[in-house]
Amino acid sequence: MPITAFLEKNAKLYGDETALIEINPDSDKKRSDDWREFALVEIDADGAYRREITWADFDRRANQFANLLLANGIGQGDKVAILLMNCLEWLPIYFGALKAGALAVPLNYRYTAEEIRYCLDLSDASILMFGREFVGRVDAIRNNIPKVKKLFYVGGHCPEWAQSYYKFISYCSGRRPKVELKESDDAAIYFSSGTTGFPKAILHNHESLTHAALTEHKHHDQTRGDCFLCMPPLYHTGAKMHWFGSLVAGSPAILLRGISPKWILETVSEENVTIVWLLVPWAQDILDAIESSQICLSDYKLDQWRLMHIGAQPVPPSMIKRWKEIFPHHEYDTNYGLSESTGPGCVHLGVENIHKVGAIGKPGYGWKVKIVDENRNEVSRGEIGELCVSGPGVMTCYYKNEKATAEVLDGKWLRTGDMARMDEDGFIWLVDRKKDVIIMGGENIYPVQIEDFLRSCGEIKDAAVIGRPHPRLGEIAAAIIELKPGSKFTKADINEFCMQLPRYKRPREIIFDKVPRNPTGKIEKPKLREKYGSMSIVAIQTEEIQN
Repeated sequence: MPITAFLEKNAKLYGDETALIEINPDSDKKRSDDWREFALVEIDADGAYRREITWADFDRRANQFANLLLANGIGQGDKVAILLMNCLEWLPIYFGALKAGALAVPLNYRYTAEEIRYCLDLSDASILMFGREFVGRVDAIRNNIPKVKKLFYVGGHCPEWAQSYYKFISYCSGRRPKVELKESDDAAIYFSSGTTGFPKAILHNHESLTHAALTEHKHHDQTRGDCFLCMPPLYHTGAKMHWFGSLVAGSPAILLRGISPKWILETVSEENVTIVWLLVPWAQDILDAIESSQICLSDYKLDQWRLMHIGAQPVPPSMIKRWKEIFPHHEYDTNYGLSESTGPGCVHLGVENIHKVGAIGKPGYGWKVKIVDENRNEVSRGEIGELCVSGPGVMTCYYKNEKATAEVLDGKWLRTGDMARMDEDGFIWLVDRKKDVIIMGGENIYPVQIEDFLRSCGEIKDAAVIGRPHPRLGEIAAAIIELKPGSKFTKADINEFCMQLPRYKRPREIIFDKVPRNPTGKIEKPKLREKYGSMSIVAIQTEEIQN
């Protein structure tokens, strides 16, 4: 079944009910005119706007966009690039592309103009949908993207060199186009994080997307009484695949444009949110705001909030312990995945397994896993190896890159590049990225283990560990530490705290700096390696290194 079937079902059964709500708590009242043509804009006394559409409106607008594409000669197998911040238009455009038989190609909103140009060329995109935040970047490349036939602008005050999405979609029929879709049809191209040069294009078919939806629904049991709060960027598989659970259930979701503890809790309270997916930094910020009395929980209606789940990165057990102390009634879950496996869910902890917090879990719904050595032989339980996954959500290939595809696809198995171990109960524990392992004097050091330990310190907000070159040991572990606001902790204090670690795991350098993370919450270690990896080393613990 194609993923679009869920939308059409909801429009038929629950057409008058709310599907999506967009909230911008930091809006300028003047900006509201940009969106009046799409949906009713309500502006509260503080200047925030709130827009919503029903399931029938959602499906109708997706049909209109599909018919707009078909009228412009864009159909089966063509590519439609989407360069938008999270907004109410995003998902109808995505589903409209699929309904036309085309492939949706979401683009990272942090891309530079040159990265946008590169991704448009690599994906063979024929259409680019872009918002007002990207006018300058698109203008800079518009004469150097020959494969792109049309530039559609989503917003008010359309540039003269683009076409207005609002204007042209108003002429199009809201009826379902006569395009028959199959599970095996190509559906979307997602881009890798680009940690080694320019990103790779990841091709998925409708079966992948449909399975992701069923997996999310199976794991978190969304009902029509639930309401999901979505904050991460929709261009990434993580946010969208978690929302797919709401799509299956026919329940509403909130797109919150802006992240702060106050805005999150206000939205949960005012919109009757029951499920929230957080990234680790956001969860930490909420806890810090509560513990420092910047936020008073009694000001909010939170009893209906039933599930907090986290993905995209290793989760410090100490943080979940803090969370459960403040929100003891919450169910907690974590999901593991990567864009090559249609986002989160191929490994899944499960709300019933909070006693295993720290593990990423067991194989998700419809998935298989194995851990292998360098010769691709399965290792024994407890031994560390590379995690491989297999299931209906594995990508078709890296688009136009046979060499890279062959490096990660081994038959039906996807090599994740993550090092992991399986415990005696069958739970998988992520150890680190294969390329992030530090080899110090022949000893393997896994940064995630040190990072988890450092974050358990009450003075530390975030931590990242990278390898730094060393003339005798080859590499040493350097810890980049981001302290909590107001902390007076020194390097000596951190070294003292680290005495609880085995000697070989103790960071040999301490660097105070902000820990950079991408929009999905992953530490941007290439940036840290570029900044610190080739610097001359000043040993913080001279005696320790000499010993």
